[in-house]
Amino acid sequence: LQVDLWQPSSPLHIAEGTAADVRVPQNTTPSLLPFLQQANIHYTILISDLQQAIENQTGVRSHRNRRSLSGYNYEVYHSLEEIEDWMHYLNRTHSDLVHMFSVGKSYEGRPLYVLKLGKRSRPYKKAVWIDCGIHAREWIGPAFCQWFVKEALQTHQTDPDMRKMLTQLYFYIMPVFNVDGYHFSWTNDRFWRKTRSKNMRFHCHGVDANRNWKVKWCDEGASLHPCDDTYCGPFPESEPEVKAVAHFLRKHRKQIKAYLSFHAYAQMLLYPYSYKYATIPNFNCVESAAYNAVNALQSAYGVRYRYGPASSTLYVSSGSSMDWAYKNGIPYAFAFELRDTGHFGFLLPETLIKPTCTETMLAVKNITLHLLKKCH
Repeated sequence: LQVDLWQPSSPLHIAEGTAADVRVPQNTTPSLLPFLQQANIHYTILISDLQQAIENQTGVRSHRNRRSLSGYNYEVYHSLEEIEDWMHYLNRTHSDLVHMFSVGKSYEGRPLYVLKLGKRSRPYKKAVWIDCGIHAREWIGPAFCQWFVKEALQTHQTDPDMRKMLTQLYFYIMPVFNVDGYHFSWTNDRFWRKTRSKNMRFHCHGVDANRNWKVKWCDEGASLHPCDDTYCGPFPESEPEVKAVAHFLRKHRKQIKAYLSFHAYAQMLLYPYSYKYATIPNFNCVESAAYNAVNALQSAYGVRYRYGPASSTLYVSSGSSMDWAYKNGIPYAFAFELRDTGHFGFLLPETLIKPTCTETMLAVKNITLHLLKKCH
């Protein structure tokens, strides 16, 4: 039975007493359900008609007036083209606060755009890196990156915290890290996860861009098989997207004090390490930042996030961007797993974009302000 594992991302992490979320082709349901009953495995059907759920999200949306950028709708999911148009638009209309640039090109030749956000108040400023959409199907990530930029531009004159953040820091925001994969998830396969590089020997596409970093590369929690969802790639930084971002972060490692990466789904705030169970040297500062961020997040709608080291809170995985950033001298490295916990999974409805982004915004502001206060 071929099933697509949604949670956890690798079969290695399936254990007795834990739940797994799987996507099943329509024609295998009649044989799978009796098998689960016989094996005494308790199951719940979360989404009975997945195709319908997909079409509700990407169906014809002529009513959206998507082209007008001044009336850009932050409460719907946007295609790669729309997101890039939006970035160009902000670069033109908010040149005092926004500077758009590219860190390189993707496997299929698309530019890897980043927005530099902040007031040019002094020559040297510390910075925060934020990326979204390392995994193509996790659409709520890019939606949050766009929401963050919108909030910064709309509130920096009225909100003292936001003003302080944009005055004292630069934010490097990459709304779509895995551009090829994200585009493919809109055009071909809604549940695509990896990049789109070709593997000649296996005729499989893609590498897990969050297993391709040069930190304990291809160890536990990553796969050596090119057809697997957690394939680590032929060598570290084999993916041009990973290589380009790693190069940029290395070049700015003295300036960048926090690395935030946005994923879905699990409702967790994770920090290093992913690849081992050891405690990080600045544990107290990072732990208190996480604790306060999760409480701030919960204050909006009562949504509780679990938090802690990725290895023990989620599962062990090697070659992750968060571990790499931390190992390369960025003291605050976090990975968010946004809503939900599996009811909608990767198909989080557009009606939940606003609450998800609103609460996440509180956590991100909390971490950023923590950063500005010296922690010893």
